[in-house]
Amino acid sequence: MTIALAGDVMTGRGIDQILHCPSAPQLFESHVRDAREYVRLAERVNGPIPRGVAAEYIWGDALSELRRAAPQLRIVNLETAVTTADDAWPGKGIHYRMHPSNVACLNAAGIDCCTLANNHVLDWGRAGLHQTLETLHAAGVRSAGAGCDGDAASRPAALPLDGGRRVLVWGCATATSGVPADWAAGPGRPGVALLPDLSDATARKLAERVARLRRGDGHVVVSIHWGGNWSPDVPAEHRAFAHRLIELKAADIVHGHSSHHPQPIEVYRGRLVLYGCGDLVNDYEGIGSHGSLRSDVGCLYFATLGLADGLLRGLEIVPLQLRRFRLERADAAARRSLLRLVGGGTLGSRLAPSPAGNWSLQWDRVRVS
Repeated sequence: MTIALAGDVMTGRGIDQILHCPSAPQLFESHVRDAREYVRLAERVNGPIPRGVAAEYIWGDALSELRRAAPQLRIVNLETAVTTADDAWPGKGIHYRMHPSNVACLNAAGIDCCTLANNHVLDWGRAGLHQTLETLHAAGVRSAGAGCDGDAASRPAALPLDGGRRVLVWGCATATSGVPADWAAGPGRPGVALLPDLSDATARKLAERVARLRRGDGHVVVSIHWGGNWSPDVPAEHRAFAHRLIELKAADIVHGHSSHHPQPIEVYRGRLVLYGCGDLVNDYEGIGSHGSLRSDVGCLYFATLGLADGLLRGLEIVPLQLRRFRLERADAAARRSLLRLVGGGTLGSRLAPSPAGNWSLQWDRVRVS
């Protein structure tokens, strides 16, 4: 079984403005008041960007990689509201939204599931969240990590596989990623599945929910929006929490995101931990680097698991780069930047060239069920 995974897909703001049905461009940021300014900034760097583009435009070379790898499932963190709501969340400086008529851009990449527990899904209020959920589900895209109340937000997305098997995807977030406390879903209150902390007690509670719903033929992805935007280092509490989930048999893959750039990868007891997948799609092309950290580069991850045991059999990493708001194969400088972040070997894994010209994860293969 091969699963395609990516980090933050931010199709709002500037990206939404080049799609065929852009939202009203008004923003409430301290320096930018019009979403079209992000398009103009990107054009200053890499040249003209077409408007009214086809749904598949933004995915560019990622589409050929997806066709080649032919994953059974495709999972991303959708970090934007999909709504026409106009009531921006008060006191929040940055608001992302994509017009519902542009949801076909997710279908164009064959996305099966969007995790929504992040710090932008309620940017346009709870009405915006309701419309986001309705739009995704009407388009055949499952979601996890947000819902009309606490139970719905904590419920996994069940993704079917051939032969009656399935993958359960749990979405959750921590306050360290910028999720406001009052976005937490609760009884009768729409919102996101917000973890109170990364303690052992929280890991056990999540493991109990997994055990109640997991069948013998199912595998589990726990997708977590955690940590700040610009840190190449993996916090010790992230490692401890990921390890505990695996020890408690609550995750076959820990799918982390929030950092705008990829972070190191670990294989723990035979299970994959992506601490920070980085952004795959955003409108930061014209903003520039944050020190040595670039936000115009990202990765697509193809994880192959054993159907019987859920252990990692292989991981291929595709380095990509945004140019004119379209994903292209990363150039030499972008590859070097990504390799420093992902392939440093700091967590016991390293990267080697793959047959397709991408990267293949290498690790000490100790079988632990």
